[in-house]
Amino acid sequence: MAEKQRRKPGETREKLMNAALTLVGKGRHFASLGIREVTRQAGVVPTSFYRHFRNMDDLGLQLVDELGLVLRRMMREARANVLQADKLIEESVAIFISHAQANRSFFLFMAQGLTGESRAVQEGIRSEMRFFASELANDLRRLRLAEHLTDQDLVMTCDLAVRSVAFSLTDLLGVSPEDDYQIEQIRKRTTRFLQLIFVGAANWKSPG
Repeated sequence: MAEKQRRKPGETREKLMNAALTLVGKGRHFASLGIREVTRQAGVVPTSFYRHFRNMDDLGLQLVDELGLVLRRMMREARANVLQADKLIEESVAIFISHAQANRSFFLFMAQGLTGESRAVQEGIRSEMRFFASELANDLRRLRLAEHLTDQDLVMTCDLAVRSVAFSLTDLLGVSPEDDYQIEQIRKRTTRFLQLIFVGAANWKSPG
């Protein structure tokens, strides 16, 4: 008799995380998910959950880490594609929408987590957003686009930009992935939001 095939290291953990995202993608709120529901979706026994996570908050924080990797890939792609400073906003918004469409369940999880009941998950996502704003500030310094702003004002400007994009995310997730017209309208509106933010920043004079 052939020996029973063993699971690869990390396979069950990945199944559990994917199961949670699948349920979120089906319209469930992450905060309402229970361990038994997630393990049933993953096709594993409930006891195996505790070999990988302490509780659902812990699973949520691991998903936040994975979300951070998605955001970093998005930022790297934007850096590689943007060769002209005047195309920075348009290209970055297009890349954001492309990644949000390709990783819809992850971004649904992000949108839910920002206002969810889990303080740990909420703070984890907000921490990723702060990191994203900090990296954006570094890119703007590198491109010499905000030399007149103090470090504090630049970070605040980038934080406002990231928050604006996060708000647009709720619009994007509210339309069908096949609705090209509405998606294009969201792309244009988000681009305009950011243009207005950075035009304001370009004319900002820090208080003495």
